[in-house]
Amino acid sequence: MLLISKNYALAQKTPENFGYRSMSFKFQDDRVDLIVISKKGEEKTQKPLFFFCQGSLPRPVVVYDEKGLFGTLPFNENNFLNDYHIVIVAQPNIPIIANANTLENDFVYLKDKEKGIPPKGYTDRNYLDYYVFRNNFIIKQLFKERFVSKSKLVVAGHSEGSAIAAKMASLNSKITHLIYSGGNPFGRIVNILSEEKDKKETLNYWKQVVQNANTINYNGGDTYKATYSFSLPQRENLLQLKIPILFTYASKDVVANYNDLFQIEVILERKQNFTFLNYEDLDHNFFPVNEKGIPNYELKNWDKVANDWLKWMKNNK
Repeated sequence: MLLISKNYALAQKTPENFGYRSMSFKFQDDRVDLIVISKKGEEKTQKPLFFFCQGSLPRPVVVYDEKGLFGTLPFNENNFLNDYHIVIVAQPNIPIIANANTLENDFVYLKDKEKGIPPKGYTDRNYLDYYVFRNNFIIKQLFKERFVSKSKLVVAGHSEGSAIAAKMASLNSKITHLIYSGGNPFGRIVNILSEEKDKKETLNYWKQVVQNANTINYNGGDTYKATYSFSLPQRENLLQLKIPILFTYASKDVVANYNDLFQIEVILERKQNFTFLNYEDLDHNFFPVNEKGIPNYELKNWDKVANDWLKWMKNNK
């Protein structure tokens, strides 16, 4: 009975149990859940938003177990909280909070664990424009809240989240600063092509994707629609922006050469609103790699990257 009660208690955790504030809005008949992370005692203090776009995979935002909370963000958020409220929106049809013991590897939430398939509601909405228009709608709603300052709005995204952040900024004049991290301005398919040995097979796959650009296939992987939408280059959207933009990427990541190439274009266009930070000998998630390309997961560099974000934000008011 005690064991059952303990498990039941764990299942009933809410973001508030960990000092977060949870909010919900309705978008296109969907309930959209989000958390706001604020400095303790300053939850009602008016501050700008730091809006963080999640990367890929159907993961809950808040993950915990009997020992406590796992890192909600890949970096320590405390240094941000003096000046910002942090906002993270849940993935569609994925619970915003979950016990790690109920999740799969990488904290993935699956509806059919045997087949490795996430909920249908997630798969149906897992494409670029859904995230972009949902997030910009959420920003519009949050700007009605008294605790939100409208003087500044920083949107950041890493990996898949970078494409979401870039297109959000191209459509939303409220966004004043953009952090584009670990993304490829030339689109996802370029990453896939760079990583695969069989280029012909990858190009044939891309032909199938383009021919079925709106097809949602439920096989557990990315749908044709998701791959197509995230493969659309964000290069033009980025180049048209006049707000301060920070690029952060790692030299051992597949996106590195494409970020270097984009930087050449930025210089050619004489754009002065871009800053590029290349982290040498690190991988996609900023772990150091050895000469064989094997990452050392004991040495984490996300806090250093996040501190560079903070410095950039302070220098680009």
